Amino acid sequence: MAERGLDDFQASAAHSVVLRVEKMLDSSCRAIETGDISESKYTVSEFVDFLETISDAAISHPENPYSQYTAREVLSFVSRYWCSPALKQEVFDVLSLELPTVVSKFAGVSDVCLETAGCVIHQCIAKCNPRDMLSILCEALTKTIKAPANIAPLLTGLSTVILRIQRHHFAQVKEAVPVIVNVLKAASLDIEDRATELEDLFDRAVGIASSIHEVCTNLEGRSNEKLYALLGLYVLHIMALVSVSISHEKSNCHHLLLQLSRFVPKCRLSYLGLITGADVDKMTSIVRGVIWGHILDGVAQEAEEDVTAVKDILRSNQLKRWETLGMLRHIFAFPNLPWDLKKQAVNFLLSITDGQSSPLCDDEHTDFSSYMPNIFAALQAITMVIMYTPDTMLRKLAYDAFKRVLADVEISQRFDLLKALIKNTNSSSMIAILIDLVRGELHMERCKRLSAKNDEVQQKESKDCQTLSFWNAGVLELVELVLRPPKGGPPSLPEHGDVVLSALNLYRFVLLTESTGETNYTEVLSKNKLQKAYDEWLLPLRTLLTGVMAENRNDSVELAIDTVCTLNPVELVLYRCIELVEEKLKQST
Repeated sequence: MAERGLDDFQASAAHSVVLRVEKMLDSSCRAIETGDISESKYTVSEFVDFLETISDAAISHPENPYSQYTAREVLSFVSRYWCSPALKQEVFDVLSLELPTVVSKFAGVSDVCLETAGCVIHQCIAKCNPRDMLSILCEALTKTIKAPANIAPLLTGLSTVILRIQRHHFAQVKEAVPVIVNVLKAASLDIEDRATELEDLFDRAVGIASSIHEVCTNLEGRSNEKLYALLGLYVLHIMALVSVSISHEKSNCHHLLLQLSRFVPKCRLSYLGLITGADVDKMTSIVRGVIWGHILDGVAQEAEEDVTAVKDILRSNQLKRWETLGMLRHIFAFPNLPWDLKKQAVNFLLSITDGQSSPLCDDEHTDFSSYMPNIFAALQAITMVIMYTPDTMLRKLAYDAFKRVLADVEISQRFDLLKALIKNTNSSSMIAILIDLVRGELHMERCKRLSAKNDEVQQKESKDCQTLSFWNAGVLELVELVLRPPKGGPPSLPEHGDVVLSALNLYRFVLLTESTGETNYTEVLSKNKLQKAYDEWLLPLRTLLTGVMAENRNDSVELAIDTVCTLNPVELVLYRCIELVEEKLKQST
């Protein structure tokens, strides 16, 4: 009786296909057994090509009951044939070169075909040399990289074959791990909208980790240490892929993260070593495991870690905090990571910078400069979160984290960092924020100087630190970067109105403060500096602003209102700066 949806004619046709496959297999086996290399290559190739047409038809037409039935029946027959005790070893050795790849292509047809394909691959592993099978399965994986549905039985096969390897375990597993990771990475990008299918692949990837660990427990000495290190890298890579692929639905990946976290202590890794980068050098993704421990208590428990204790250590140790920044920056800068995970990373950063002691300007025991590249890169990454997140709360948290990181740095380095960020940022709005931070630092320094006015000890300290102050000629360089851009000409208005306003406010603040305090730390009151600001910054900007306002009268009402709202504050501050400079120039003559 024909299967539902399939008439007798189609069932008979499917049976004919199975008979044809049987003849092809018989021909291949005879050619292999007789040692006819040319004939065996031809018959095996013909057999493989025919199987591929059957699997392709079933996958291309999932609604066609005949194609589905034929694929299932053919694969079932191949599995039965492959299990025959009459087959000779040389047949297994030759056909096993091709079968894992071709039967894995049936995996996407149905769950039944997936299971049957796994049985065929398992039989190959049972009958053939494990070292050869490891290479065969890895090659099969690379061939199926564009068809993620075919990967599952091959991953399970790798879990089995790794346990069968007898010698040179590290060398062989080392060759397989990059292949597995790359295939999973490609698969996660291809099927990101099918969470269940993706979870199944990661479950099988965890199975491979379990097999590697089982091998580790049976080894001793240097080989054991190297294989454990490789296992640690593999686990952390998979954890990173899980974070990128399905962390937007945290409940979907809890069990995966729990299983992966169990390997952390077994691989002699620790949260502190991971978050500071001490355990694994040059790994860009490992810190995500710690962040998941911060999010989910169960993950930390499986890793046998106390996240609170790790945070306490980082709060009390400035250098380890800085090392941690070097790792966290990869999360902030990685574009494909979900915003939720970045938010948790920001919260983690806020938790370890909560209440840290301020750096001392006269600390001679710490090599600040060696940590600055990492801190600079981390601050750049945080600015990316500030600029691009659609989440208002995350933007605020990231801004708070940015300020805390700056506060954790010695004052002279802090100014250099802000200056470098301003020079290397393309966003006008972000530059405006950074310039406002410079003005805030200047204001705080001034307040501290005034509060220390009657304290001789503090006055001495203030004088000693003056060379490390924000109050230096570099401040005017920042103003010039905006008001007279390096590429020439005045800034573009109204597009850059926000940063122009920040630069003018900074200049006005410095000019008024230096005048009131009868100081000239920034050289802003020097006649040549005043004249330069007047001739090269302020007057060209006034000319530009006047022209833009005149052109604005010809624009639509809505556009005109937007331009006026943007440029009115700029106009007010600009004219105030011009008045102040003209007054100072008169006094200097």
